[in-house]
Amino acid sequence: MSILALDLGTSSVRGLVLDGEARPLPGALARRGVVLTVGDDGTGTLDAVGYLACLAECLDELNEQGRLREVELVAVSAQWHSVVPLGVDGEPLGPVLTWLDTRPEPPATQAGPADPDAFHQRTGTWWHRCYWSMRLPWLRAHTGTRVARFVGLVEFVLGRLLVEAPMSVSQASGTGLLDLHTLDWDAEARALAGARVEELPELASRDWQGRLRVEHARRWPALARAGWAAPVGDGAASNVGSGCVDHTRAAVTVGTSSAVRLLQRMPAPAGLTPLPQRLWRYRVDHDHVVTGAAYSSGGNLFAWAKRELRLPDGAALDAALAQIPPDATRPANVRFGGDRPPGSHRAGSGELRGLGFASTAVEMLAGLMHGVCELVADDLAVLESTVGQPVEVILGGGAMAASPWWRGAFAEVLAPRRVAFQRSPEIGATGAALVVTGRIADARALADIGRTDDQASPTTA
Repeated sequence: MSILALDLGTSSVRGLVLDGEARPLPGALARRGVVLTVGDDGTGTLDAVGYLACLAECLDELNEQGRLREVELVAVSAQWHSVVPLGVDGEPLGPVLTWLDTRPEPPATQAGPADPDAFHQRTGTWWHRCYWSMRLPWLRAHTGTRVARFVGLVEFVLGRLLVEAPMSVSQASGTGLLDLHTLDWDAEARALAGARVEELPELASRDWQGRLRVEHARRWPALARAGWAAPVGDGAASNVGSGCVDHTRAAVTVGTSSAVRLLQRMPAPAGLTPLPQRLWRYRVDHDHVVTGAAYSSGGNLFAWAKRELRLPDGAALDAALAQIPPDATRPANVRFGGDRPPGSHRAGSGELRGLGFASTAVEMLAGLMHGVCELVADDLAVLESTVGQPVEVILGGGAMAASPWWRGAFAEVLAPRRVAFQRSPEIGATGAALVVTGRIADARALADIGRTDDQASPTTA
């Protein structure tokens, strides 16, 4: 048996084939970059139809290589918080709002939740521009036409490919409209969003599996009998893929953005532990939650700085950074893309301080990278307060795999905690596969953990 794992990210679409142990098969990877439209006004959007085309190209490539022949199950890791308005014909009425879009504003007539703390404890979220409770009214006001339904990007994509595509509890929790206890739409959150139940996606049952539509089964016959599992939120999948699946290990993931998260078993409808005001909480599945904080800057900030400062690539940049001690960098506010919830800084809030005529481009880059480390350290301390003890930290994600200096900076900032490095860059895809096969508990043993100073390149091309 093989598993097809799809990683539907912000900067790329990836499809890779895993063996029955959720290990990537050599060379069985297809990737397409996607164009994220960003603007100084806070725009952060994707084209839904173009995104679907990129995924189809990945499936075509794997199919032509004969990689799909033994696939019995499809697992999906997909970005949280996205939303696209659909017309009565099911066609998008505009682009996909991603987590990066900071334009939505609350309606002038809305005062927010009656009891903000109770709302936060129930939904794991806030009344914030990142969530559907604020995004849906803003989208209605800006589409100019009548919206029939709202879906996330992954529901749009799977809705085109599968016979049906309900929303998983993991994806639903990222909308900010789900009651984490009852696993149903929260009445107050839905009222704030101004959405009727029929305007929201149907929620997937615990054991739901989808099937390809007939026309797509003809295009990819090897997947005709494969079951498609309900998608897992990308952050939750990354935790599992990093081997961080209990209260003793926190995952710090740096991909396009960055986050710090702790996964715990909390089956619904049992009560959840109290949630600190600074942290969010989302569902991994019906039995597990992930608690943490996220930031708009990560690999995107690194790529921007490297491009605009005209820095070298690869080994040359690593060598230049190696001359800068991690504790000797310029102070930085890295909110270039604005704040993720609960913060309120808008896009364009970033800054780098303490510059002089002797400052170098490499020092500027190092200061920005160090700024991300400091944000994570502050929220990790809050996260540890929920379990009453220090935790081990596992670094993961493409940006961590690419930069030994950044791993060292995290180790320095997070000391005296033990900090290790998950060498595989495919933590989202492998994590989703472990979730949907019911093997979350096995993730710790399967993770490819090494020291933060490992000079390893990504294990999957």
